[in-house]
Amino acid sequence: MKISFVHVALFLLCLTLAGCATPVGVNIVSPREAYHDTYANPLSAGVAGDDTNLVLNRFNLLKKFKKEPAKVIATLYEKAITDDRRDILFALAETSYLHGDKLAKSVDPAKKKLAADYFLLAAISSYHFLFSEGPEPPPHALDPRLRTASDLYNFSLWRGFATGENGQLVLEAQSRTLPIGNLTISLNMSAFSLNFADFEKFEPAAKFAVRGFSVRNRNSGMGLPLIGIKKKVPGFLLGGQVAPLTVFLRVESKLAEFSNGGGQAALEFYSTFDDSEITVKEKKIPLEADLTTTLAYKLEGSQLWSFGIGSFFSDTFLALPNGLYQIGTYQPGRIPLVLVHGTASSPAWWSEMFNTLYNDATIRKNFQFWYFIYKSNNVIAMSAGDLRSALREKAAALDPDGKDPALRQMVVVGHSQGGLLTKLTAVDTGEKLVQAVMGKEIKDIRTSEKNKKLIRELLVVKPVPFVKRVVFIATPHRGSFLSTHLVRNLIAKLVKLPATLLTKVTDLHELLTDNVKSQLKGRTITSADGMSPENPLLQALADIPLAPGIHGHSIIAIKDEEATPPDGDDGVVKYSSAHLEGMDSEFIVRSEHSCQLHPFTIEEVRRILIEHLASQKQNEQLPQAK
Repeated sequence: MKISFVHVALFLLCLTLAGCATPVGVNIVSPREAYHDTYANPLSAGVAGDDTNLVLNRFNLLKKFKKEPAKVIATLYEKAITDDRRDILFALAETSYLHGDKLAKSVDPAKKKLAADYFLLAAISSYHFLFSEGPEPPPHALDPRLRTASDLYNFSLWRGFATGENGQLVLEAQSRTLPIGNLTISLNMSAFSLNFADFEKFEPAAKFAVRGFSVRNRNSGMGLPLIGIKKKVPGFLLGGQVAPLTVFLRVESKLAEFSNGGGQAALEFYSTFDDSEITVKEKKIPLEADLTTTLAYKLEGSQLWSFGIGSFFSDTFLALPNGLYQIGTYQPGRIPLVLVHGTASSPAWWSEMFNTLYNDATIRKNFQFWYFIYKSNNVIAMSAGDLRSALREKAAALDPDGKDPALRQMVVVGHSQGGLLTKLTAVDTGEKLVQAVMGKEIKDIRTSEKNKKLIRELLVVKPVPFVKRVVFIATPHRGSFLSTHLVRNLIAKLVKLPATLLTKVTDLHELLTDNVKSQLKGRTITSADGMSPENPLLQALADIPLAPGIHGHSIIAIKDEEATPPDGDDGVVKYSSAHLEGMDSEFIVRSEHSCQLHPFTIEEVRRILIEHLASQKQNEQLPQAK
């Protein structure tokens, strides 16, 4: 064949032009593109990463994987059990996940059914890459494959056990036939504090996007975070109950044993409230956890959102009794943090604070969260009495022998009216409140012994002995300027109080001073009257200091950025009403009345809790220092 001068000239011209690329060279990319290319993996980009491609290329399997992925995976398995190089295990994990993902999208039901087994193989391969013994050490902390393998393991558990109808998780003892051999899976509940039989089903937390919270708090680690959905309990008034937990598949067999008799693994269950780490091959491994999603799932459509306003205007709304409720199971050694909501509110409005504080490792390991729920239209003194009784009864039920010192170091946090209830757990009033509203001591009051007993229960307050610190958030210690005669009269017409409460209030009405009677003008007293600036009981309570040994903190909201104390208000409570002398600290947050949602309020509560924890540890060390 004759090569003309024109052909030679064109060839030489191509070599000199910048537009003609050489077989090997570089292209300029952005930092984002560079990061994406460097760390691309099956989860982030739907492709194998460079480390896997290196292994595939080593065994001349790159092109074959695109055409015959199942055969390549079988080859990698044979290499993995005969070759000591750990990177083969990583490649086996990534290729198994990619093939499982491809099968899951198939329209062929038979192929689609195989997907879960490849996902489970990806989880097992990831586990062995991270933990198996061999001449090569496991990946170090800065090796990006460490996080990728952990994520592959976690997501593969989700997809590997999604074998039920419509992809429902099947978390039970089972036998599986994997591409590399048989696997027998047992259940291990030894560390699970909840009753497995109470649960109807489990949902992967990663399945849901969260709305409404400022942040979605996840604790990175290994395992599949779940929302445990409990069976419906007849008569339970607040909808279905859920619990956050994590499942971890502990692979007990070496990889070679799968094709030689079958492998063994145990599916372990852990409550998020109890466990944050486990031990694998003598290493401490954090558990992956996602409490935020479980909390959001619980609050989705929950009647808790309407409980506050509904129960304020109705005595029958939800028919939920005042009471103290735990978030999770009782945890000895952790200090109770008791949250008390405000007027026409509910525990749902503490969810932002709980979501943020529980994500803090120090808080999570040292505190347990309780909340007090009550109908906020009731007389404040009666609601406060219910709170004190609930605290005493809960402590006696959980620790009758007094062996848990943490249970006797409670911190109570109250917002708005809840702050008034909180103060009434921490003061020794003597008969000051009685004299404020009845004008005389109990011995001088002409009434039945039954009424005198009721007066003592409501108005002669002793501090709850195990409440050691209180926090008042936007609390109207001297009343709210919104609680005017007009508002109180309107509320009195709308509010319907329980018959038992009406009987108690009516019995005591004639014993009140003329001044208090004139304020009521024949109406039945409600919590709105209790928060009136004219209420003598409120003024008397504001002047009573906390009992010795109890620490107090004020968080006061001022909505005007320019206002400085003693001026300013939050739209409901003036600074002058929320301020108390003698507090350990006072923090001003620029917010409206619902400041319990504000990040600065939450951060201040955290600071107070850390201070409380430090003081308890210091007190424990004092006897040893002598």
